[in-house]
Amino acid sequence: MRETPMPPHQRAYGGPLASTAAGLTVARMFRQTARRFSDRTALQQGARTVSYRQLSQRSNRLANVLMAHGVRRGDRVAIFAENRTEYVELQLAGAQLGVIVACQNWRMAPSELVHCLSLIEPRITFVSERYADNLRALACDPGQIIVLGNQYEALLDRARDTEPDTVAHPEDGLVILYTSGTTGLPKGAVISQRAMIARGIIGEIDRIIHPGATFIAWAPMFHMVSTDNALATLMRGGKVIVIDGFDPGAIVRACDGEDIGWLQLMPGTVEQAAAEFRSSNIRPRSLGSVGCMADLVPRTQIAEITDVLQAPYINSFGSTETGSSPASKNLIPIGVVQERLPKEQNSLCEIRLVDIDDQDVPDGQPGELAFRGPSLFSGYWKIAEQQDFRNGWFHMGDVFQRNPDGTLEFVDRRKYLIKSGGENIYPAEIERILLASPRIADAVVVRRPDERWGEVPVAFIVSNDASLSYDDVLGMCRGKIASYKLPKAIRIVTDSELPRSTTGKVKRHELEEVLKSERITAPPAVS
Repeated sequence: MRETPMPPHQRAYGGPLASTAAGLTVARMFRQTARRFSDRTALQQGARTVSYRQLSQRSNRLANVLMAHGVRRGDRVAIFAENRTEYVELQLAGAQLGVIVACQNWRMAPSELVHCLSLIEPRITFVSERYADNLRALACDPGQIIVLGNQYEALLDRARDTEPDTVAHPEDGLVILYTSGTTGLPKGAVISQRAMIARGIIGEIDRIIHPGATFIAWAPMFHMVSTDNALATLMRGGKVIVIDGFDPGAIVRACDGEDIGWLQLMPGTVEQAAAEFRSSNIRPRSLGSVGCMADLVPRTQIAEITDVLQAPYINSFGSTETGSSPASKNLIPIGVVQERLPKEQNSLCEIRLVDIDDQDVPDGQPGELAFRGPSLFSGYWKIAEQQDFRNGWFHMGDVFQRNPDGTLEFVDRRKYLIKSGGENIYPAEIERILLASPRIADAVVVRRPDERWGEVPVAFIVSNDASLSYDDVLGMCRGKIASYKLPKAIRIVTDSELPRSTTGKVKRHELEEVLKSERITAPPAVS
C-alpha cells in the first residue's frame, strides 16, 4: 500500500505535527473509554468476563509482545480462529502500533487460505488450537505461529502492561477483511482506523449503534458485522458478548436482561432465532433493532421476528468496503409484511447513481451506486489498479434507482454476485472448477431464491458424460472452494438449451427467471 500523500494545507500549516495532533485513532478512543469505565464489563464469553481495565492491560501486554517480536507499524499479523475474545485483544493491540490484523476466513478451502496469507505476508499468525493443524498443513509461510491458549497466555504473562507509545495514524490500516473477487480469488479490503471510527459514529447518529448498549458478536469475526460493531461498542463503553458461531440457544440466553442496541441476525438465521425466542420467553431488557439485509429474508420472517422481539428490522445495505453505509438508515416497522423495501441514505456520506459513462441518472432510472464518505475503506491490498475507484468515487457495482422521496430501491447486483446467508459467492469461481473437468462441456452458475439463505448457487451444465451426478459435481468442487459456495443443485441441459446473446454469451437472467419460482427446502436434486 502506498502512503497517502499529505494534503497541501497540512504541508503549509504544520505538516506532520499538525496531522498527529489532529489524529484520532481507535487505540486512543478505547484508552479514554477504558479509563472512564474501568470496572465495567467489556467482554464476555461464556462464564468469563473481562473488565475494561483488564482488556486495556491485556491489549497493552499483547502490543508489547508484538514489538518484542519485531513487529512494527505497517506490518501485518494474521489471526486464524473461531470467535473468541483474543480477536478483540489483537485488534486493539494492533491499533496502538499501526499494525494491520488480517482476519482469516476459516470457511475457505486450503488453496484460498494460501492465497490470503501469501498476499499479506504476516510477521506472525495467531491461531486457535481448533485450526492449528490446518494452518501448519498449508503450503505457505504464515510467519511465526503463536497458538491461542497456553502459549499465548504465557507470552502475555511475561510482558509488561504499560501502555506503549501510540504511533498509529488515522489512515493506518487496522484490519484486512477478505471479499470475493470476480475471478474467484479473495481480495483483502484494508479498513483504516479513520474508517472504523467513522463507521461507529455513523451508526450512532443513525441509531444503528446505541452508546453503552450490549452487542452480541456471534457472526464470524472475520466479517465486518462483528468486527465493526464490536470495536464501535468498545469505543463507547458497551459490552461485547462473544459467541462461537450461530447458536440460537446461546444467543437467546445472552440477551436475557441485557440492553441490546442491535441484534444482528443474518439471512438463514431469522426463522430459527424467532422460534427460539418464542419458545424460551427470554427477552432483552431493551432492544433497539434487529436483523439486516432485508432483501434476502422472506418478508413473513421479518414480520415474525419483529413481532416476537417488539423491535423494528434494519433494512440495511452496506458492504465490507463501506461499512453499514451507504443505505442502512431505514427501519421496517414491527409485525409488518412489507412488499417494497426502500432504503434511506446514511448520514455523513454521499451517494450518486450513475450510468456506464459515470453520468448521473434521473430519478426512477437504474444506475450503479457510487459512494464516498469517511467510512470508506482504503483499497484492496496489493492491487495496483483500484478499478472501483473512479473520478473521486467508489463504485460499488450495485444497481439502484432513486424514488421521488429520495429513498433508494435496490434493482440488481452487477457481475452476477450471489449473496447467500451473508456470504458473497461469485459464479466465476465455481464455473472455473467445473469447466476444468473433461466430463463437462459447458457450465454456468446463477442464483436461485432460497427461503433460508436468501440466494443459493445453481449450476446449469452441458455434460460430456451421461452418468454425471450431483455428487460428482460436489466432488469436483470440494476442497477447492469453501463449502458454502458449493452448488445447491444442478440442471443438466443441452448446449442449445442455454440461451445466448449474438456474441455467444449465456443470458444468465433468463436462466434465473426459470429458477425464480423454485425454493430449495429439501436435499439438492439433479434434473
